[in-house]
Amino acid sequence: MRALHCLPLLALLAGCATTGPKTPGDPYEGINRKIWNVDEKLDHAIMRPVAKGYISVMPHVLRHGLSNMLENVSEPFSFINSLLQAKPKRALNSMGRFVINTTIGIGGFMDVAGRNGYKPTPEDLGQTFAVWGAKKSSYLVLPLYGPSTIRDGIGTLASQWVDPYRIVIRKELSFWPAAGLTVFEFVDARANLIDSGADSLLESSADSYAVTRSAYLQRRQALIEDRDDGTDGAGASGDDAQLNAALGELGSDNGAATTPSPEPTLAPDQPKASHPNDPAPAASATTPK
Repeated sequence: MRALHCLPLLALLAGCATTGPKTPGDPYEGINRKIWNVDEKLDHAIMRPVAKGYISVMPHVLRHGLSNMLENVSEPFSFINSLLQAKPKRALNSMGRFVINTTIGIGGFMDVAGRNGYKPTPEDLGQTFAVWGAKKSSYLVLPLYGPSTIRDGIGTLASQWVDPYRIVIRKELSFWPAAGLTVFEFVDARANLIDSGADSLLESSADSYAVTRSAYLQRRQALIEDRDDGTDGAGASGDDAQLNAALGELGSDNGAATTPSPEPTLAPDQPKASHPNDPAPAASATTPK
């Protein structure tokens, strides 16, 4: 969803110009590795420093809320793709999440729907094509965008013209605001990868290309089979729990009237729940749509 309009097409054209299968499922490994190496250099020189700077200056709660908003605007397209895949329950779930989070969740800043049992059920055109019959597709690395497949690359390109969010951006914003929003989406996605610990995994691996390829293909297969990631026992992610706590503290600091809770409070030495992505003592990286 967050690729520049021309990137998938450029990668598809580059992939079609290569021959000689290397690894099953990756017939264009030669050109893919070259693009991967260029992407890594650009990432180390530009994207990673920018993302780290964003992490350092933006409070975590606010950053997570903005990520929630970006995910929220993808819900209508998930609704459409669920219908195209004949999955009415997932379609209703996506639309329910969008309505609840856009209203009660302040434009999607808070994942109120997730806390009430409506977990994310993301669907995109790549998944739709897989359900329609394109279950297997050759692996591709797209310039700047990263891991993909021919099927998912075509889906990414097509989504620029049929995703309701993209249509609104294209019609309502001029070039520079739209470009700035796209850049922010890349930065947000890169910051989330840092939070997930993906950088440490890749840096410690002997072949970061192979590790990324395996992780991406497994993740996509899980999404196609609707094996969605769960949340914690309360139905909300750790980040949303932190967000709610922070908002509660703001309300209390402003002198808002509160009523005592009938439920017992935690002991002062009760350990605070850690963020699931924090590299604390005790996972797979995802890519932007």
